[in-house]
Amino acid sequence: MTHTITLIPGDGIGPEVTEAVLRILTAAGVSIEWDRHLAGVLAFERTGSALPAELIASIQKNKVALKGPVTTPIAEGFTSVNVGLRKALDLYANLRPVWNLPGVPSKFEGIDLVIVRENTEDLYAGLEHEVVPGVVESLKIITERASSRIARFAFEHARGNGRKKVTAIHKANIMKLGDGLFLECVRTVSRSYAEIQYEEKIVDAACMHLVMNPRQFDVLVMPNLYGDIVSDLCAGLVGGLGVVGAANLGAEIGLFEAVHGSAPDIAGKNIANPTALLLSAVMMLRHIDEHAAAGRIMSALGGVMTAGAARTRDVGGTSSTFEFADAVCRAIN
Repeated sequence: MTHTITLIPGDGIGPEVTEAVLRILTAAGVSIEWDRHLAGVLAFERTGSALPAELIASIQKNKVALKGPVTTPIAEGFTSVNVGLRKALDLYANLRPVWNLPGVPSKFEGIDLVIVRENTEDLYAGLEHEVVPGVVESLKIITERASSRIARFAFEHARGNGRKKVTAIHKANIMKLGDGLFLECVRTVSRSYAEIQYEEKIVDAACMHLVMNPRQFDVLVMPNLYGDIVSDLCAGLVGGLGVVGAANLGAEIGLFEAVHGSAPDIAGKNIANPTALLLSAVMMLRHIDEHAAAGRIMSALGGVMTAGAARTRDVGGTSSTFEFADAVCRAIN
């Protein structure tokens, strides 16, 4: 079967790591027809829009997309492409598994947890305006609909994947209405999943516990901004953003992306690590029921990383982006 999938190479190191991942997908024997589109800086320069309508239409048609990193200007310029895609396509759930990759040095071993992040509202939605000069108001919107929906996603993921516990992360001791509503929605949903243990942690305490004993956690569900922060913290537990994949999921559409930035300082140097995008691509393969190919890639990746002969410099090696990709391809074959 040939799959038609939207491809967004991104900018900065995006095109390099994307090309490396495409080589590996081809070696794994997956038949994919790529519908390529620009987003971010390159799209803005060529079309005047960082998020062209043609890209949105492509994803709506194909239902699946693979996306490299895209630059988001800081405190100026166009708004986040990532946020724009999530809003336009109602990709309400950000799913980020965090576990130790064989051979990757990290502070902890035996980590196996999942971050489930609400993706459409909260402070991260970027609803801001200037009240008067020198005063800016940022709106934190929390709704029952979005909170209940992400809670159900978290518990369904736990049930479907043999997970034993869901932890709701919040700051309802201070934001009693907004985070209080989120927490009450998760509590209500949890009552329908009696076989799954449910607990709650205040976000600052949760961060402390994560860096002290992360193995106590299983599935963590949280509002958008906390999810952005906590998911990166958890990536640091297993070696960094270069070795963690992610998916943005809606009712019908799945967008799979690298979670790290576009790293313009090393763009074009053939030294970036493509593993994060590769892990996201593996999640994509499982999403489209290409489980055998996903298994072949993971087996090859684990073997290459364990052997240690082909590693990029961020994980202690000297290999280039494509040397690493070619080593994974050879391991598949």
